[in-house]
Amino acid sequence: MVEERIPQQPLHHSVISRLDPEYIEFHNAVLQYIVPPHTLAWDPAIRDGPVVPGGSPPLEVAKTQDFDLKHTKIRTFTPYGTVPEGGWPVFIYFHGGGWTLGNIASETSFSTHMAVGAHCVVVSVDYRLAPENAYPAAVEDAVAALDWVMQNVANSLNINTSRIAAACSGGNLAAILALKAAEHKPAIPLVFQLLVVPVIDNTTSVDNLWAKNQKSPWLSPDRMTWFRNNYLPNMEDRTNWDASPIFAPPELLRKTPSAWIGVAALDILKEEGVLYGEKLKELDVKVEVVTYEGAPHPIMAMDGK
Repeated sequence: MVEERIPQQPLHHSVISRLDPEYIEFHNAVLQYIVPPHTLAWDPAIRDGPVVPGGSPPLEVAKTQDFDLKHTKIRTFTPYGTVPEGGWPVFIYFHGGGWTLGNIASETSFSTHMAVGAHCVVVSVDYRLAPENAYPAAVEDAVAALDWVMQNVANSLNINTSRIAAACSGGNLAAILALKAAEHKPAIPLVFQLLVVPVIDNTTSVDNLWAKNQKSPWLSPDRMTWFRNNYLPNMEDRTNWDASPIFAPPELLRKTPSAWIGVAALDILKEEGVLYGEKLKELDVKVEVVTYEGAPHPIMAMDGK
């Protein structure tokens, strides 16, 4: 006798016509049966499953190494091939998971695809997670990773410290690191920031920017609020620019590198990503904002077949 599976997060009827058919098929077959973590009593074991199912397998790279930092560790992925003149470009990467879920291994697929596709060394940061380590622990680990790259990696990994980019699935930490690098004395000139479905404003809600997509699947307002409460339990911290980059002063935003911002059309975070792109453009920062139609928040991590 086959045990009946009970949907835990079925698609809301109001969004089905707007969703990509392939996503609908996968959601109905797999995702709807996963119990949303914010509905469970907190247990670190919640982190044991994949942050987002449906990813592709990792690619083979020439070398994978782990290095310990003061509070965390990093993992580097070096591609096959000849080291470019001046050294490998560097891509500092932060996994997704709402500052609460995920680990250094949860997005190995993305890291290896980036290392191979962009022909660069990827530095994946195993930043400390909430609720055990709330804000600003993740930010401190992001800055520590950049400092480590600047001070140590050039000798051990043949990298080019004049060609450093930052990226994040969830976007928040990469955007903040770009600001921290610009604020650094002397400034650390990052060359690019890749912000994938970013959290830019930790004061938003269904009363404003979340309203249009509040019935979208996976990243519901309740789940996002759970993430936020884990990471930013103190309300007054939520308007700090190293929690919400939209509040960074214009003179600092103007110093940040070129940006690519990917937003999903059915993501509650879409509007804040678009607004951040507009704000950067107004300050003469080169920005490309791409909207993925028919897509909810996790779609860019779901590249498997």
